[in-house]
Amino acid sequence: MERNTCGALTIVLLTLSQGFLSSDAVEVQPSMNPAVAGSSVTFSLFPPVTLTSGNWAVRETFILTWLSEQQAVFPGYTGRASVNVTTGALTLSCLTVTDSGVYKVHSGDSLLSANVSLTVVEPISNVTLNVNQSYLIELQTSGLIKCSVSTGSSLFFLWMNGSSEVTAGDRVQFTDGNSTLNIVSVSRYDSGPFRCDVSNPISNGTSDSVNFTISYGPDNMGLTVNGLNTTSFTAGSNLSMLCFTESNPPAHFQWTFRGNIVNVTGTMLELFNVREDQSGPYSCLAFNNLTNLHSNVTTHITISKSEQLEVNVFLLPLLLMAGFFQINLALSVPRLL
Repeated sequence: MERNTCGALTIVLLTLSQGFLSSDAVEVQPSMNPAVAGSSVTFSLFPPVTLTSGNWAVRETFILTWLSEQQAVFPGYTGRASVNVTTGALTLSCLTVTDSGVYKVHSGDSLLSANVSLTVVEPISNVTLNVNQSYLIELQTSGLIKCSVSTGSSLFFLWMNGSSEVTAGDRVQFTDGNSTLNIVSVSRYDSGPFRCDVSNPISNGTSDSVNFTISYGPDNMGLTVNGLNTTSFTAGSNLSMLCFTESNPPAHFQWTFRGNIVNVTGTMLELFNVREDQSGPYSCLAFNNLTNLHSNVTTHITISKSEQLEVNVFLLPLLLMAGFFQINLALSVPRLL
């Protein structure tokens, strides 16, 4: 009797049987399907039959043949294939992915011929991601991520961006059996985190997450003065102009007044005790040194005279005249003794 261990050698008598008729009454039932690589599978006949001879083959390659108590195992299956000489059940051990295929049994005892398809799957291990480059520029570069496994077969790949599934589109492409994700002309919303979920009929695995660092902007600029929407102020006021924009990395800022550069950098320009001659256009310019893009926003500030001062200047002559008449009136009234 041969040993059912990987690598064992068995010398047996080779006997071939040919010319069998097909039968739909008997089915071949594998003990598991799909089968796990490295394990064993037994192909049994159902309903059970008693056979004294026959042969097994996969695709067009013979595995073994038997006659009564003798069995012959063909090269490539020595040490890992055996047959129950009574029931005709085939046991195949040390399975590999290449053992997948259609298994056929023939026997002259019952003019029997039956077959079944077996898939051997390798368990998934060590799912990893490889990124072509992590630092990208919006609309100028593309992001490429490759998902791979150390072991595994019959793989199905699912890509996730955070909690959302990544689906193919105009800018999103899958290649290499969906194992490679290519995002064309990335946007600021494509930073991730991306991960790869891999599965097959017997196992699954998940990669660690990766992120892109995407440079963008400056754009969507805005400018407020004293936190208000108004641009009209009175002389003597203090003004704080705040400039903001969307940019990564943060933009560099420069201010101008009437087209002339103001010696102030940063997001805020402050003016104290403003005068009328400080009315005019104030511009905030933003520059991103990685995207090489710039943007600007302008607001027109109007500084007017103080209304209180204008009222005082207008009323002064009236008040003086009122004082003059009051004095004259007091002088013209005779004193009572």
